[in-house]
Amino acid sequence: MHGLGTLLLFHIVTSLGQNVHGSDIIHGEKAPENSMQYMVSVQNKRGHVCGGFLVSEDFVVTAAHCAKDEPEDVVLGTHKLSKRNLSPVNIECICKYPTYKDVGFGDDIMLLKLSGKAPLNNKVTIIPLPTSSNANLKDGQICSVAGWGKTGTNLPNVDDLRVVNVSILNPQLCREKWGDPFPSNVICAGGYDTDKGFCQGDSGGPLVCNRVAVGVVSFNKNFNCNYPDVPNVYTDISKYLPWINKIMKMKKCV
Repeated sequence: MHGLGTLLLFHIVTSLGQNVHGSDIIHGEKAPENSMQYMVSVQNKRGHVCGGFLVSEDFVVTAAHCAKDEPEDVVLGTHKLSKRNLSPVNIECICKYPTYKDVGFGDDIMLLKLSGKAPLNNKVTIIPLPTSSNANLKDGQICSVAGWGKTGTNLPNVDDLRVVNVSILNPQLCREKWGDPFPSNVICAGGYDTDKGFCQGDSGGPLVCNRVAVGVVSFNKNFNCNYPDVPNVYTDISKYLPWINKIMKMKKCV
């Protein structure tokens, strides 16, 4: 895979009911009940379109490319999409990172301002973000990613949230495997030298390391989830903290 033209061929957006756009879990397992209550289903009129995660009472982080499906609300407090514990919460504002153009150029991150505050309790929680511009990740560090989509190439999406452990890959190795040009401010984990990673189904979900959301699911290669392949790519949240904090403080897109 070489050249930006090839990068732009990554399959990220698909239609609901077929391949929900984004990414999900390969060779993972059903998420334990009462775990990961920060996970959010981002939805439009047709239903689930992306994953996301609650970072405050009124803000969700997801991938910027999820805006293409015109999300309208989020579902909180459930691992099973067909069984809602709470009514959906409307999205008041969609805040894409200002320089986002396409996943191949990076900056694939977005904040969703909710119309009301999420009821934080034993079913709905927030997940912390990194505290500095360096997440201090180590090669081989074991993290996790969760989502609701496919469990393999050409397989259907799932109703129950699934999770899998993935290891952090050296940034230089990741760039070598993908080829230049390659977006900056990303983290690579899973999908290469392993049979575990994400697939089409839930972009916007978090890469979680040491109980901190350090990355946002961004892209893999085309429709192929038959890993090992090239590394999976996540937006590095630590590089966007000033922007995130400003929006959360001002309660509006900037």
